[in-house]
Amino acid sequence: MIRAVLFDLGNVLVPVDFARCRQALSQVCAHPPEQVQRIVGRSGLPRRYEQGEVSTEEFFAETCRLLDMRVSLEKFCEVWGEIFAPQSIVPESLLASLGQSHRLVLLSNTNAMHFEQARARYPLLQHFHEFVLSYRVGAMKPQPRIYREAIAAAGCPPAECFFVDDLAENVAAAQREGMDAALFTSLEQLLADLQTRGIAC
Repeated sequence: MIRAVLFDLGNVLVPVDFARCRQALSQVCAHPPEQVQRIVGRSGLPRRYEQGEVSTEEFFAETCRLLDMRVSLEKFCEVWGEIFAPQSIVPESLLASLGQSHRLVLLSNTNAMHFEQARARYPLLQHFHEFVLSYRVGAMKPQPRIYREAIAAAGCPPAECFFVDDLAENVAAAQREGMDAALFTSLEQLLADLQTRGIAC
């Protein structure tokens, strides 16, 4: 029996679009979006930020240096938050219902700035009992450590955890840790996957 349901955040619960962020960054620096992607991506800085290796202030300062960008931290947060589209993918009512009968855990590769922005923008996150986040754990999916942290947060054996992610490699990694897991492709498929497992929603 499934006792805990674990969700990825980006492109499962809420839509993320890196192109929106690159476009917004290009408006406050001298580089076009494709160069922004190349410069920042090549630095490895976003991954270090998501693993909690640098603080928000350090990430901001280094990004400004890389892009020769002169903006305030407040403005940068606004631009960085452009990754999120307005409407969630999964309705809040679904999580509210699930949270009454199952333990809900958010298992996400994310950074401090994006997570706080997501909490402020999407009320559905209030229904989660635990947040297992890469920047807090110091490990990222598909690394085993973050799944083990999530299983501990779920408070039940891995076989009683059902995890949903939009990347096949992350689903496979969860299954290697003994969890039931499925690839997210649409809300309709998610509802079918929950029903198959006897999870009323």
